[in-house]
Amino acid sequence: QVQLVESGGGLVQAGGSLRLSCAASGRTDSSYAMAWFRQAPGKEREFVAAISWSGGFTTYADSVKGRFTISRVNAKNTVYLQMNSLKPEDTAVYYCAAEPTLAAHPPRFPYVYDYWGQGTQVTVSS
Repeated sequence: QVQLVESGGGLVQAGGSLRLSCAASGRTDSSYAMAWFRQAPGKEREFVAAISWSGGFTTYADSVKGRFTISRVNAKNTVYLQMNSLKPEDTAVYYCAAEPTLAAHPPRFPYVYDYWGQGTQVTVSS
């Protein structure tokens, strides 16, 4: 079992920045792909970004490409999401997810991920 705890959410004006963190604990001896998803009120959960177990490959949703950066520090069992140039449409609950896999390319679909955090709220005001 792996436990994931997100932090770093909050209220920010449009054009501002936030950095989300996701700390993993428990059985962290396996190699995990990590991802961020988000869910706005009344909408389905959507993919934001993912990073391979080694950190060597990242992938992003088109809506955040060039503005968000996912990274990880395996020694700290932590993954980050740096969010710049935030827009009101980025407002959502952001979830961290983990999937034990050695695949070079991390999954982009939420149903693939076994472990989820509780989420952190990001609100961008116009």
